[in-house]
Amino acid sequence: MTESHHSKRQECLSGDDGGLDRLAAALERVRGEAAASVPWLSERACRPFLETARTLTYRPARPVVGSGAKEVRQDFEVCMELGEEGPFHDFARGLEADLLTAAERLQGSLLPAGFTLNDMIVQRYAPGCSGITPHVDHIRYQGLVAIIVFAGTANFQITADRDGNAPRSIPNGPGDLILMAAPGFAGQDRRPFHRLVEVASERVILGLRWDVRAGEPW
Repeated sequence: MTESHHSKRQECLSGDDGGLDRLAAALERVRGEAAASVPWLSERACRPFLETARTLTYRPARPVVGSGAKEVRQDFEVCMELGEEGPFHDFARGLEADLLTAAERLQGSLLPAGFTLNDMIVQRYAPGCSGITPHVDHIRYQGLVAIIVFAGTANFQITADRDGNAPRSIPNGPGDLILMAAPGFAGQDRRPFHRLVEVASERVILGLRWDVRAGEPW
């Protein structure tokens, strides 16, 4: 982690111990509820990441993936070409270390052996877009899914099923870190359904995952 990014992270966490305590509490909620969020970056700390995100080249996400009962509709832009170094990589390395440290404070093995945030994607949602319908992440993403919100107002929900029943909103304003269980978290095999609706202002996020089959064809 670079010194500049470390200082930004300290600024928003008010010290390592307090931040790690909050992160551990969020992981405990994920164990029980499949998803949770925790304030992680201040507005000031979000700005450099947002500025970097605005220099990227985006492409529209496929409007429909899957078919039949598993159809998922998508309305956002995506960039996966983030290079080999830079602020997003620094953030991923710092968050990975913090997640592992926070998990060690809790009883039981929450994060599986080998867990690393090796998959990064930036997504941009335009105001008024339809977001994404209920879906689960691919099985190749395991351990834990992390999403940091740099900007935007929207409604991120965990749902009971693909039809969107029993929606539960997760706080996801700028600076919030969303955490979702993935196969292997706490020895369980969960992939919670989730969706994004009600996008009121431009939303920019960085998604971080552990791709256990990195380098293999889909």
